[in-house]
Amino acid sequence: MYDFVFWIGIAAALFITVANVPQVVKIVKSGDVKSISVLTYSALVLGNALWLVYGVLKQDVPILVANAISTLLCTAILLLKLFPKLIASVQDKTMKNN
Repeated sequence: MYDFVFWIGIAAALFITVANVPQVVKIVKSGDVKSISVLTYSALVLGNALWLVYGVLKQDVPILVANAISTLLCTAILLLKLFPKLIASVQDKTMKNN
């Protein structure tokens, strides 16, 4: 039973973590942050950060890793919303690397 529960947790962590990647890519490609909610992403950053602290305190590596990545992705989205000039900077660097 433990293995099944463990893998359910891993799958959940993977899906929740990866869920933010398309939004980051879309923002960087389009430069459009009009529909991004500051309140939603502020809550997501705070929630993920608290889960990260929980993972550290419980020494639960899957929770720790998933929420560290999710916190970074949600923070990136929030920063791109709050500071739209960052998008142009990221787009310039991306174009130079291609």
